[in-house]
Amino acid sequence: MRLTKLGHSCVRIEHDGTVLVLDPGVFTDAGAVDGADAVLITHEHPDHYHPDHLRRTTAPIYTITAVAAQVSDGAPDLTERVTVVRPGEEFTVGTVPVTAVGELHAVIHDELPRFDNTGYLLGLGDTTVFHPGDALTVPDQDVDVLLAPVCAPWMKVSEGIDFARLVGAPRNVAIHDRTYSEAGLGIADGHYGRFLGAAGLEYVRLPDGADL
Repeated sequence: MRLTKLGHSCVRIEHDGTVLVLDPGVFTDAGAVDGADAVLITHEHPDHYHPDHLRRTTAPIYTITAVAAQVSDGAPDLTERVTVVRPGEEFTVGTVPVTAVGELHAVIHDELPRFDNTGYLLGLGDTTVFHPGDALTVPDQDVDVLLAPVCAPWMKVSEGIDFARLVGAPRNVAIHDRTYSEAGLGIADGHYGRFLGAAGLEYVRLPDGADL
């Protein structure tokens, strides 16, 4: 298994001949999707879904109903490549079994409507990786590597730390990290490292293009 961080919430995962790219949004270089066998999208927000990036590849797109509607309205040329997945659904992409987890975005503000969001649990041989998208939904299955949100309008650092501790993954890789300055990320990284380390869990924030 090879996991590469490619900007904000986008990761590229290579396993046993299959290449998956998750959430290539506006903070991610379009080249992130090159060579992908499939693209998985958790929800409709532009930091996770950017149709121009999807036009760069011919790979199938797996996503939720809300994103499929966005594609139909704004990028109909992509519609034929979209497969809609539902919360709890299990499917396989190449050599990788995937489980869709959760259905609601975290609360941004009580006066805003809730958006849909579904994370993806990936089976990579003996390693299970979980990308939650913009939610703090704990999967029923054990997780080996959590792609852990670090900073967002919908989350305090303490909430992200508590989420990671509840998931209990031995390895935690920072994602959703473009909304803080480098100074702010340094503070967040310090807290994540301190509290997760005390729980016996590893935490790392990879530079863009770096592999786990």
